[in-house]
Amino acid sequence: MKVPPEAAGERLDRFLATHLGSRAAAERAIDAGALVDDVVRPKSYRLAGGEEVTLPEQTAAVRVPPPAAPRVAYEDEHVLVVDKPPGLVVHAGHGHAGDTLVDALRGRVAGGDPERPGVVHRLDRDTSGLLALARTDVAYERLAQLVRERAFERTYLALVRGRPRSRRGRIEAAIGRDRSDPTRISLETDNPRDAVTHFEVVRQWPEHALLRVTLETGRMHQIRVHLRAIDLPVAGDHVYGVPEPGLARQFLHAARLAFPHPLRAERVEATSELPPDLAAFLARLD
Repeated sequence: MKVPPEAAGERLDRFLATHLGSRAAAERAIDAGALVDDVVRPKSYRLAGGEEVTLPEQTAAVRVPPPAAPRVAYEDEHVLVVDKPPGLVVHAGHGHAGDTLVDALRGRVAGGDPERPGVVHRLDRDTSGLLALARTDVAYERLAQLVRERAFERTYLALVRGRPRSRRGRIEAAIGRDRSDPTRISLETDNPRDAVTHFEVVRQWPEHALLRVTLETGRMHQIRVHLRAIDLPVAGDHVYGVPEPGLARQFLHAARLAFPHPLRAERVEATSELPPDLAAFLARLD
């Protein structure tokens, strides 16, 4: 079991408790000889992220029925574009086994890591909207290359708290794991990676603005971190933004996705309407 980056800094017993379903099950696994990178560690051991945790053979992770498959926005024999609902994790990782988007699409996606087949880019758990996946090994390799070439056109709608100082803007600021808190992404990092975000104002209210955001790069939490950096935190984002009464999650939706088809001389384009919870919140602002 691979420790995901977001589990960095967490105790081994707490990490295993989430994966196995209880603290008692975690302690039994540790007592029975669970290994971290082939080394026995105490239950208080702090994970760094990226380690391989090996469980004793008699230990089984809790499995739950897979979630319902999301709406399909585009599909052929090579590519699948789905409209991910909020609250759904893309692939198995910290605290999730059997209840992910990949589990819902089991048998319909392929390529790359067997634990996250077909996945070439991601959305945060509470971000809704469009996500492309590969259906064959060949399509996976080509889609992954298109992502590296920044050939994916990704457009989001984000509601922010504050008044933008311009109608359009470009944010260019390297981001990475925060040097003080490795569970967060920030500009204060020892491992910066270039990141570029564009935005334009769609509509304004006295205390909020709806932005259309496009990405040049696709770093973890990029939009949320970049908008916070220019004093426009995403509404409802309890990590980087600001809580909003009546909004249970971050107001961030992947509304449009376009990219060259991996194996044919054509383009794939898909759009997604705002889901009901976000549309209802906007209506209350009027």
